[in-house]
Amino acid sequence: MSETVKQAYQEAKRLYAKHGVDTDEVLIKLAAIKISLHCWQGDDVKGFLFRDKKLEGGIAVTGSYPGRASTPEELRADLDEALSMIPGKHKVNLHAIYADTDEEVDLDRLEPRHFQGWIDWAKPKGLGLDFNPTLFSHPKAEDGFTLSHPDPEIRSFWIEHCRASRRIAETFGRELGQTCVTNHWMPDGYKDTPVDRWSPRARLRDSLDEIFADEIDETYAIDAVESKLFGLGSESYVVGSHEFYMGYAMSRGKAICLDAGHFHPTEVISNKLSSILMFTDRLLLHVSRPVRWDSDHVVTLDDELLEIARELVRGDLLPRTHIGLDFFDGSINHIAAWVIGVRSTQKALLRALLEPIEELKRIEVERDYTSRLALVEEFKSYPFGAVWDYFCEQAGVPVREEWLAQVKNHEQEVLQKRGGASAQRRVHS
Repeated sequence: MSETVKQAYQEAKRLYAKHGVDTDEVLIKLAAIKISLHCWQGDDVKGFLFRDKKLEGGIAVTGSYPGRASTPEELRADLDEALSMIPGKHKVNLHAIYADTDEEVDLDRLEPRHFQGWIDWAKPKGLGLDFNPTLFSHPKAEDGFTLSHPDPEIRSFWIEHCRASRRIAETFGRELGQTCVTNHWMPDGYKDTPVDRWSPRARLRDSLDEIFADEIDETYAIDAVESKLFGLGSESYVVGSHEFYMGYAMSRGKAICLDAGHFHPTEVISNKLSSILMFTDRLLLHVSRPVRWDSDHVVTLDDELLEIARELVRGDLLPRTHIGLDFFDGSINHIAAWVIGVRSTQKALLRALLEPIEELKRIEVERDYTSRLALVEEFKSYPFGAVWDYFCEQAGVPVREEWLAQVKNHEQEVLQKRGGASAQRRVHS
């Protein structure tokens, strides 16, 4: 280990210890937190099941950075590269369209065998897999409705797809020994103000009930439902609103998925965590970064990310929270986006874990609000960076910005040589 990194860590350890914070214990806790890397950042949400299908259904990717993955093998190689720069053991989050198969199969007929390549890749690495049914970029979703569609035949197709997805997720959990979280999001809604808000939501409720009627072993797989404020083509009305899914999840024993980019631009999710987990057992957190009306920018170490981490740590909510990333940026290096997003999330969690929480809670109960404010502010400039550098060196991954040279070299040696067909198929918006 670098003597400079070690010395800086020892000094930081001494400073934190003055407030009763054991940095060695903190790093053990941080290493145990798994973050789910979303596979769709690696290829601009194209997938492999319908390779020539245009991206649509409330989703768009901006940019044409060279070298996106165009095969399952390329995507897994890129994930390996990203994971080599991220400390800890994590998970990978798959959408159904990322099936690894040459068979022509539609979404409602997918089986675990169509994802065997992913299982075989993840198992020896100790990685977990999460899953998502894909309810977009398909002819049966072209009018913006899926599980709430007024046509019972179309609803039936999507119900069967979601049922198949849950079976795949349960297989992931059994094979890999790590619980698979299946997240259900669909783009259903109207561009302009509807006359009837009730009926689509009633159909969505009934469709979900039919999907979840199939029993699965929650040791291996759990379900989450995800809301959104608005989407492309559903600017005025989203069937699966926050209120709809909060009521549905709590009444049906499902996890609520909170996506940091799926709320009003002036609304944050950090303040929702303690309220929701007061009344439900589990939460799925999609870490993203909203910018105006775009919900999915690369995660950075901003104020809201820090507040989310503090809420999870201060309230001891981490054991009941599943954390995954959800952004897609085609304007920068696809691997770098993963590395920046995960490392930023880990840094936020580290800063939260390094707070003297019991001391701060005691001061608050004593109504010494002056000391509370003073200490919270002073700890913002404590040397958490030295602890982070030590954590990275311990894990055998690049320290500080050293990872960028690795990304640039990989881009030159691998990504730029992909060129041609994969670059031409990239999505523009």
